[in-house]
Amino acid sequence: PSFLLVRSEGSVRSLPGRNEQVMPRWRPFRTGEDPDPRFTLANERTYLAWIRTATAFVASGVGLEAFGGDILNPTVRSGLAALLLVGGALIAITSFVHWISAERALRTERSLPVPLMAPVVGIVLVICATVLVVEVVN
Repeated sequence: PSFLLVRSEGSVRSLPGRNEQVMPRWRPFRTGEDPDPRFTLANERTYLAWIRTATAFVASGVGLEAFGGDILNPTVRSGLAALLLVGGALIAITSFVHWISAERALRTERSLPVPLMAPVVGIVLVICATVLVVEVVN
């Protein structure tokens, strides 16, 4: 099978007796050394957790607009839905940038970057919860 590959000096080769084509090694990170795979995998799990958060924000925005109905004033409902949708998009974009930055830091043995979106997520959730409570009580 072609999935049986051996890494050798900057290229990937199939095992002897198999497809002998050589393809150049894909290196999205040009500097530094490969870190311990556990750190890279932990970085990817963190990225996926942020993507799940972004997906939850987008789903919440769509759900609020689609099913918010008579509970909320249409202007408030649309505003909150837009805030959640934009927040989800920003989380998705910045989580990718953070994943790349963290991977580069791991490869060059620098300190990991601070996740700047964490406080923004908290602020968006506090705004949404406060507005929802005020609207539902009224």
